[in-house]
Amino acid sequence: MDGTRVSKDDMRVDTYGSVDELNSQLGVVLAYLQDTPYEELLKKDLLSIQKDLLTIGSLLSDPKKKVTEKTTKHFDEQVELFEKRIDEMTQQMPELKNFILPGGGKPGALLHMARTVARRVERRITTLVKKESVELVIIRYFNRLSDLLFTMSRYINYKEGNQETIWTGEIIE
Repeated sequence: MDGTRVSKDDMRVDTYGSVDELNSQLGVVLAYLQDTPYEELLKKDLLSIQKDLLTIGSLLSDPKKKVTEKTTKHFDEQVELFEKRIDEMTQQMPELKNFILPGGGKPGALLHMARTVARRVERRITTLVKKESVELVIIRYFNRLSDLLFTMSRYINYKEGNQETIWTGEIIE
């Protein structure tokens, strides 16, 4: 966005491209959500996250752009909201005592996929920070976002009656 010419495989381009991929993935999740009371909250939160992702992509695309105090405050508040939502949904579900395999119904499985993309974005931003300036609040945002997406996946699967598949720890040799 600052007019600098870089390669398509530049770390910054790769990072905000991954943010865009996550945003698109959330759009697919929203397309699969039905109009039921327990999904309405998820829709509202996911739409808010999509807006945040566009803001973050914009910030990442311009290496000279600095995050304002207002934007930092917004992302900090979002992280707090993620924590609150995680707690609210977790209280309604059975305790998780094992690793589970990603899956369930379509929205749940797609949220699992979005979680993995969010984790990749977090790793890419962590790498980008080593060579360029990136606000740490963005890393915190993605760290908590991936946990929120995991919890949302479990929650929607639970509400839809989709069983979680427990990984029992067997190693195939």
